[in-house]
Amino acid sequence: MGAWWMTVGSGARRVAGTGPAPGPRTRPRFRIVALPHAGGWPSAFRSWWQVLAEDVECVIAQLPGRGARINEPPLTRVEPLVEALARELAELEPLPYAVIGHSFGSVLGYELTRAMEQKGLPPTQLAVSARQPPCFPSEPPFAHLRDDTELMGHLTDIGGMSPGLMDRADLMEPSLRAIRADLEAMETYRRPLSGTGVPVLALSAVDDPVVIDDRMHLWSLETSGGFARQTFTGGHFYLYTPANAATVAARLVPVPDEPRPMTLPPAPPRYDRVGHR
Repeated sequence: MGAWWMTVGSGARRVAGTGPAPGPRTRPRFRIVALPHAGGWPSAFRSWWQVLAEDVECVIAQLPGRGARINEPPLTRVEPLVEALARELAELEPLPYAVIGHSFGSVLGYELTRAMEQKGLPPTQLAVSARQPPCFPSEPPFAHLRDDTELMGHLTDIGGMSPGLMDRADLMEPSLRAIRADLEAMETYRRPLSGTGVPVLALSAVDDPVVIDDRMHLWSLETSGGFARQTFTGGHFYLYTPANAATVAARLVPVPDEPRPMTLPPAPPRYDRVGHR
């Protein structure tokens, strides 16, 4: 595993509230590939660790400028991010997998899906959450150009930052650097000339203050595969609650094949012995 993905699940013993702990591993039958929101760390998908079955592996994008890569400069364009993510994802042990992206992660997930199709390794499904489709590009005023105070106010308004941190710009500086880089990548991204053949599941919250919910059905324009929609409540970060995580995971992870009951060969015909007179 390279620097761009963090693996959890697949037989790891889960401890409530702490994520996976060391333990015997079960060979995974399926993989969830997850991409967090702008500035998001892999821990954003902690609730998913707790609801996925033991035989479902979860790999979560870990971009430069956060988590174990906090000292690396973040990237500000989608293309180099996707190139690196796709390269390392293709090197993992082959497994059927689905991609789930939240907010900025939806942009990365969409482009990652297209890149993996080009490698002949497409996912079974792409779930895009809390991000309008590429036919609605970002328009000024751009969030990544806001000063720290304005940006923190925006994050507080959408539920991405505690109000108590508004006076701690010094503490928030590393996070703001990663958030601003991701926002710039998202806001400079433009719709590709071709879409994907992978089925798309568009997810959103009706009370999201950022996303216009009525636009989400237009993700159907980005795929020649199947399309489905599902809505929730819970604001912009609804996807990270355990109940919603479990609901979405159930749509992405196929039901394991049930063991067939053992069938015995038919008993040979019984012939009663007839004595000879």
